[in-house]
Amino acid sequence: MSEGRLADRAYAAIVGIINDDGLNTGDRLPSEARLAETFGMSRTIVREALARLASDGITEARRGAGSYVMRRPSERLGTHLPMDALAATLGTYEVRFVLEAEAARLAALRRSHAQLDAIGAALEALRVALFSNAPAHDEDWRLHRAIAIATGNAAFVPVFDHLHDSVMRIMRAGVDISRSRPPQVIDAMMEEHDAIVDAIRVRDADGAALAMRWHLSQGRKRLMP
Repeated sequence: MSEGRLADRAYAAIVGIINDDGLNTGDRLPSEARLAETFGMSRTIVREALARLASDGITEARRGAGSYVMRRPSERLGTHLPMDALAATLGTYEVRFVLEAEAARLAALRRSHAQLDAIGAALEALRVALFSNAPAHDEDWRLHRAIAIATGNAAFVPVFDHLHDSVMRIMRAGVDISRSRPPQVIDAMMEEHDAIVDAIRVRDADGAALAMRWHLSQGRKRLMP
């Protein structure tokens, strides 16, 4: 088994410890050496898993003091994807931060009137779906894809489409988890999309990129309690 796959397993196992042992924000994880012994893996693999957990905002490494819990993945997340796929699925956010922020920036600079109309129509379809009992992930995907199309660079779309399965799992989970919380959470999700489209509409390239990065970072946080 490759080191990357082993690190995915270690990542999922550490999340299992956080959830199964009821660890809360600020609680210390077992030491790197203890985790390696428990999992029957090398400390190098465990260290990689901990680094990825920190990147995803789930843990925090404190110099000389070990790793601590920052957020716990929502238990509802497990209904949308197996825990052994969590690392790879959340890892798509790192790609999306680069890909979609730049797509939003270029869309603001290059979008045609027809493309802006398509983005606006997708935004309104998402609004209707989000504020109903509809799943809304298809509408969410179509809006993000319409922005990729509006870059005017045909290379963006197949790259974005390659992420389809992972992104759709995240979007589905994000809407479901958000609906289990106060209504303001869904309101915030819609406001984030509005900010992206507003920036594209007025050709504010930097604002569009910033709004997209903010939306993605908030989306990742919504997967946590």
